[in-house]
Amino acid sequence: MARLHLFDLDGTLLHGTSAPVEISRQLGVEAETIALDRAIAAGRIGPPEYATQVHALWARLTDAHVTAAFEAAPWLARIREVWADIRSREEYCAVVSLSPSFFVERLTGWGAHAAYGSRFPAVPFTEPVDPAGVLSAAAKVVIADRLCAEFGLTRDDCVAYGDSLSDMNLFGVVPVSVAVNADSRLSGLATHSFVGKDLWDAYELVCHAR
Repeated sequence: MARLHLFDLDGTLLHGTSAPVEISRQLGVEAETIALDRAIAAGRIGPPEYATQVHALWARLTDAHVTAAFEAAPWLARIREVWADIRSREEYCAVVSLSPSFFVERLTGWGAHAAYGSRFPAVPFTEPVDPAGVLSAAAKVVIADRLCAEFGLTRDDCVAYGDSLSDMNLFGVVPVSVAVNADSRLSGLATHSFVGKDLWDAYELVCHAR
C-alpha cells in the first residue's frame, strides 16, 4: 500500500528558522518577525493575528525578495532526494505549513506532489490578508484528509514530519510520525525523533517501515 508523507516547513524542512523570518530578512525586519514567531509559539497570538502582522511588515515585498529568501534559506540537505525516492516507490509527498502559500508552493518544483500554506494576497500586496485563508494546526488534518481522498489513501497510510505544536493535531491522527529538530512537547508524541540537518536521515527512520 502506498503512503502519504506529510512535511511541515518551518523548523522542519527549514533548519532553525521559518519562512516568514527568511522573507523578513530580505527587508531588514527579521527581528520583528522572530518576536512574532516566539509569540505564536507561546500561544500569545494565533495564526490570523500572526499573518496580519507579518503582512504589515511586508508592505515593500516583491517577488524578487521572495525568490531571494527561498534560495538563501537554510534548508535541510537532500530534500529533493527524499522526495524523488518517495516518488520512485509510487508513494506521495506533500508540504502543509502555516507559512504563506506564495513561499510554500515553490516546493512543488522540488518534487512535492502538493504544497499548502496560508493564503496571502499576490505579491506585491494590494489587498489585506483574509483571516479565513490562514491555516491552523487543525487545518493540517483537514488538508491531510483531502489529500488522502485525492490519492485513494486513509490516515492509516500517512507519515507526518514536524517540529512544533502546530503539528500536534496531525501527529495525533496518523500512525507514524517523525519529530524533526522538535521541541520536547512534540517529541514525546512522535513515533521517531531526529536531530540533524539531513532529511534523508530522518526519512530513513520510516522509509522501510510498514
